[in-house]
Amino acid sequence: MADNAARTTSGNALEALRERTIVVADSGDFETIRAYRPTDATTNPSLVLQAAGDARYRHLIDEAMAATPTAGLTRVERLMTLFGRELTQVVPRYVSTEVDARLSFDTDATIRKARALIADYAALGVSADRILIKIASTWAGIRAASVLEAEGIACNMTLIFSLAQAQACFEAGVTLISPFVGRITDWHKKAEGVDHYAPQDDPGVRSVQRINAYAKTHGYPTQVMAASFRNRDQILALAGADLMTISPALLEELRGMDAANAPGMSTQPSEVARVMLDRAAFDWALNADAMATEKLAEGIRRFADDQAALESRMAG
Repeated sequence: MADNAARTTSGNALEALRERTIVVADSGDFETIRAYRPTDATTNPSLVLQAAGDARYRHLIDEAMAATPTAGLTRVERLMTLFGRELTQVVPRYVSTEVDARLSFDTDATIRKARALIADYAALGVSADRILIKIASTWAGIRAASVLEAEGIACNMTLIFSLAQAQACFEAGVTLISPFVGRITDWHKKAEGVDHYAPQDDPGVRSVQRINAYAKTHGYPTQVMAASFRNRDQILALAGADLMTISPALLEELRGMDAANAPGMSTQPSEVARVMLDRAAFDWALNADAMATEKLAEGIRRFADDQAALESRMAG
């Protein structure tokens, strides 16, 4: 885990951040990823949809159309694994590949799809230890991840908006979770009629700090990867998190900044006792959190829409 202590480092802010946090590229563009030298890469249908419109990647679409995917996968999902295969040549560690968001409420179907993705990667010559299967953090998704992790299939639980979701993921023994900073902040700005938060008051930043403190206080091995940033201040406020997945635009901003002595992630222990949520407690906690309920549903719909758009493009 990265050292949380604040420090001043020579060079630019991106290099200083790398000393404290594993940097992940939130992009499907291989050339952009090469430019910023991240350790991991994360993909989803939205990112692949953007990259698929680039003529440089037409050969991957052609390969996906010509191939017969592993049983249980569509041509769109073969396209996802082809992008993933290429990304494993660019980053040294994990590449995340997302299960179809339309399966977010079906545990058995999620398990089958995850196994098929791993099998397809094997057929493409990519070892399972290079891949994280990305699953929406519904109750059904978390239960699927528990089964998959027991089989040795590592999972990245996405669309985390609440401590309850994180708690359930920690107890399920998942490899990594992705709390969404910016989308939490967006919701609170609209709900509270606020244009800007200072970093220490930013609801998205505070949510990740709370989740991270809970994980570290109670000794969970699951890594916390902050995601969905809206500005560089959010990133600097969370320096010292296990990982951050950052868009190319914000990576460029950080690379253009002088290194700063950012306060980074709070090291205060969590005051929340360790709990193991059952289905009823999980559902109630999520229901009681209007922001988490709305943003989880919205995120699933958005990923599902982009998956459908990819299918339409591949069919055309």
